[in-house]
Amino acid sequence: MSEKWYYVENGKRVGPIEHEELINLITNKSLNGTDYVWKQGFENWTQIDKVDELNLPAVIEDEVPTFNLTTLDHNDKIVFLKIGKDRGVKEVEYGPFNLLTLKKLYKENRINGKTFVYTKFLSEWRMLAELDGFEEVFEEIPPAISDEDKRAFRRKPFIARMFFANNDQLFEGVCRDISIGGMQVLVDHFPAQVGERISLNVHPENSEHHFVADGEIVRKLEGDHGFSFRFIDLGSDAVQAIQNYVSKVE
Repeated sequence: MSEKWYYVENGKRVGPIEHEELINLITNKSLNGTDYVWKQGFENWTQIDKVDELNLPAVIEDEVPTFNLTTLDHNDKIVFLKIGKDRGVKEVEYGPFNLLTLKKLYKENRINGKTFVYTKFLSEWRMLAELDGFEEVFEEIPPAISDEDKRAFRRKPFIARMFFANNDQLFEGVCRDISIGGMQVLVDHFPAQVGERISLNVHPENSEHHFVADGEIVRKLEGDHGFSFRFIDLGSDAVQAIQNYVSKVE
């Protein structure tokens, strides 16, 4: 019996489909290397360009474009910010924001070209001024960024993947303030409410820190930009993953 695949399109799970059909979706550019797929035996939803068995490096390399700020929908809240490294203080994550809000924050000098940003189209935190389209969007010449600046913070974001409503809708959020007691997840308009129990698949693109956790939403963040989450019956593997992560970022 041939293997069945699922993929995510516009935040919704699609499938099952045959392996050959998945290959066709990739080669005809309906799916690209940053889209998520899953099949039986996978521990987690995984981006196509990280699935070795698909064996399509040339297709994926040609298919994934350089991310450009000008391609963002002005109303799509998918950009996260990491404030602090550019100002010499403790780093804190915020978001998600849309392009209009980014432009407003930039004009008010609350962010700058060396502010770190992340969106689902990027593989890691990047400086705002490094992104294509910076000059067109902010109407300024990008500031000079040295190699030392670029190396200052290249850690991948800690991502939580959450399925909701009978596992049909996928949400992705950035985690912050992580401890063995709980954490906050930055995500736009997640439909669960305070008091609801949900399961999170937390995956910073690093198996050393990956874990799955059940817990309860204890607070919704202002503007419905996310929620505070209290772990319930956290397993030993999850505890170890969190402790390893916390020890490396402190």
